[in-house]
Amino acid sequence: MHRSRLLLVALIAVSFVVAAAAFRTNSSSSSTALPSAAGSLSPATPMLEPRSGHTATLLPDGKVLIAGGMRRNQDFYKSAELYDPATGKFQHTGDMSIGRVGQIAVPLESGMVLVAGGWVGMGGTDLAELYDPATGKFTVIARMTIPRGRPSATLLSNGDVLIAGGERRDNESLASAEIFHVKTLSFQPTGSMHHARISHTATLLKDGRVLIAGGYGDRLEPGAELYDPNSGTFTETGSMSTARCKHTAGLLSDGRVLIAGGSDSRGWNGNLNSAEIYDPRTSKFTGAAPMNDSRFKLPDEAVQLASGKLLIAGGSREVEVFDPSVGKFEIAAGQMNDRWHFMSETRLRDGSVLLAGGYPNNPEATSQTWIYRP
Repeated sequence: MHRSRLLLVALIAVSFVVAAAAFRTNSSSSSTALPSAAGSLSPATPMLEPRSGHTATLLPDGKVLIAGGMRRNQDFYKSAELYDPATGKFQHTGDMSIGRVGQIAVPLESGMVLVAGGWVGMGGTDLAELYDPATGKFTVIARMTIPRGRPSATLLSNGDVLIAGGERRDNESLASAEIFHVKTLSFQPTGSMHHARISHTATLLKDGRVLIAGGYGDRLEPGAELYDPNSGTFTETGSMSTARCKHTAGLLSDGRVLIAGGSDSRGWNGNLNSAEIYDPRTSKFTGAAPMNDSRFKLPDEAVQLASGKLLIAGGSREVEVFDPSVGKFEIAAGQMNDRWHFMSETRLRDGSVLLAGGYPNNPEATSQTWIYRP
């Protein structure tokens, strides 16, 4: 009888241990399945064409214009398509006059979209055109003052567009800049940067000036410059602690600028997870908490969410959100199926973000898309 009681007690203890372990396992699974405070990522309907290095522009009616890009090296698109958030589907729209990758696309106050520059082979193009959402067609307009592959473009406070840097041809980076005048639909030279740059970022500050940061010309450039539309000149400002290119930049609600990721120019081996913040009041860069993953070949402009946080996507399976209130990056729930480079990101009217295309560590682009929800 004594032995039977001991056996019964032992069985009860084992059952308790097993149940407790199962509870801990289920609790752990439940906690990892909970939505992240940084939002979530989920797959969406694919584009009609695989694309990387394309542009994605929010139109006045809430649709997104996807234009150009490439399937693989030297296989450039002149086609364009529209994403409709109401249906979650893509449809064809008019073609550009030429196939191009690394072009600019800027939404104008008129509702039209300026598309200009980009690579058309081993060199840049000066061809510019306007997309009219009312007709779904592109119309060629005046040419830029010089061919530019992957320049930066910034919609200024007066409605004109600053276009700076880029490459004229392979290994010929440019320091020159020009202004697109919306009233005359023409291009005019403006002051030149102090350094030739490609793969830099350009961020419109709250005072109307433009911060140009990083990139490379003859060397990887740590310095930054400010463009003043009133004088049409560039002035050197503080230097980043880490020289970088192919990074992303985003304006914070308080007027500072976050610079994150990029490359130290060692290609796939030089990805960065570091970040820093530029303060226009002091003209200085200050180190920030690093991202959770190293990444480069990012969209030039990080998406500012309705909360004031910044979305960082591309170059990694994970999407991260910078929270300025705590000065840290948080990882969103869900992952992409590869590290997609030179993808696009577009904030939609409902506050969600469309992530589209890109290419992994091989030359073949994807048609996949994802929706990020805060």
